[in-house]
Amino acid sequence: MRIDVRISDMKVSNQHGVILTTHSLGSCLGLTAYDPRTRVAGLIHCLLPQPTDKNKAEANPFMFVTTGIPAMIRSMFALGALRERLVLKAVGCGYTLNVPHPFNTGERNQKALLRLLEFNGMSLAASDLGGAIPRTVRLYVDSGEVVIRSRGKEHFL
Repeated sequence: MRIDVRISDMKVSNQHGVILTTHSLGSCLGLTAYDPRTRVAGLIHCLLPQPTDKNKAEANPFMFVTTGIPAMIRSMFALGALRERLVLKAVGCGYTLNVPHPFNTGERNQKALLRLLEFNGMSLAASDLGGAIPRTVRLYVDSGEVVIRSRGKEHFL
């Protein structure tokens, strides 16, 4: 069963046969987290690095890297995941070719992620960040495998 994760959304699962999926990651950040012992998986699709308005973060913490990732990880803990077993993989944070980017959203999302991980003593097991290609991500709850599809090709992360 596939569960879609939309922009500014997050899903966690420990159900057998579930595939968490998000589409068209461009400048947005997609982060997968997986606990291989409990088979608890999480996928978030963050639009922006951090909130400028507390009300927006309270209304939807998943919109932002700095509020969404901690919320996702807390949801995973509620299902039995442990911090020291989490395998984190990041995708996205790109840009569009031939379009001026005064806000550099992808780069800012990546920097926010790396600062957050460093502050919490965590690191990425793998990443596919930057560039100018959209990516679709699938996270398989049974195995923790992450598959990226872009421009008709797939690869494991």
